[in-house]
Amino acid sequence: MNLSLHATPTRRHLLAVLGCLIAAASLAHLPALGQTTGNRPIRMIVPFAAGSNTDAVARLIAPGLGERLGATIIIDNRAGANGVIGADAVAKAAPDGLTFLVGGASINVVNPALYKTLPYDPLRDLVPVARIGLAPLMLVVHPSLPFSNVAGLIDYAKKNPGKIAYGTPSSITMVTMETLKREAGIDMLSVPYKSSPQAITDLIANQIQIIASDFATAIQHVKAGKMRVIAVTMAKRSSLLPDVPTVDDVLKGFDITAWTAVFAPRGTAPETVARMATAIEAVLATRDVQDKLANIGFDIAPLGQEAFSRYVPAEIQNWSRLIRQAGIQPE
Repeated sequence: MNLSLHATPTRRHLLAVLGCLIAAASLAHLPALGQTTGNRPIRMIVPFAAGSNTDAVARLIAPGLGERLGATIIIDNRAGANGVIGADAVAKAAPDGLTFLVGGASINVVNPALYKTLPYDPLRDLVPVARIGLAPLMLVVHPSLPFSNVAGLIDYAKKNPGKIAYGTPSSITMVTMETLKREAGIDMLSVPYKSSPQAITDLIANQIQIIASDFATAIQHVKAGKMRVIAVTMAKRSSLLPDVPTVDDVLKGFDITAWTAVFAPRGTAPETVARMATAIEAVLATRDVQDKLANIGFDIAPLGQEAFSRYVPAEIQNWSRLIRQAGIQPE
């Protein structure tokens, strides 16, 4: 075991170098995306506010994408309606290689089961380009609350039904909290938000008391003592917070993780989608980007277009089942 730990940095370095060489060779056979779009800027629409996890990931990979694609990358935040506004903007955009969606679980696979109607069809209108990775969530609470773990939360909530308010700035955070309520048999008040940063601000002010937050949005406030993390929502502990237990430690089988990916409007040329997918692979293979994403608790777990195209419909089915089990009624 000790030998494996010492060998890991070297192996990781070699894999990163190999990934760069493969991606570079693939890109060499394709003209720069900027050449096919008249060197006009490429908009990457983020359906959440600046400061959210999705926004942070997009901004970390954008410089490398621009360099490899020979184009200026513009991050365009279109927050609101659990990501529906931003996703719909991309679904209705011209398929000219100038607009992409930095989407993920909430927008592309959770929303279809939460809304009776959507202005876009996630499978028909948005072409999977590549998955970037996984975005684990953590349960954070206001430091004034008299508990420090999930067992304490459950005990307190049962003694004080309806007195804890939780924020839901996205579809996936709502499903996470509703699943927690159902599994634990507790009553808490849901408060919807337009964005994660806004919900975090209200948590610090004790307007709400708990939220399932991505690491990028909350970790700095946890370190500053403005909020307390009591658990992570995935089945295994986070390497960024190895001492923090999982919800699964108390509620067996609890395992919820978000993911972030890139999509294109329907009708985008296959070669354009392929260029973007290859560029994403190359950027994620660089050590600098790997370290920066690790610092916000983001796990790089890329999927190419073919595998990702199979992954999305399977995820829609998985989340639909989870939403039904949580007793959430479509709006």
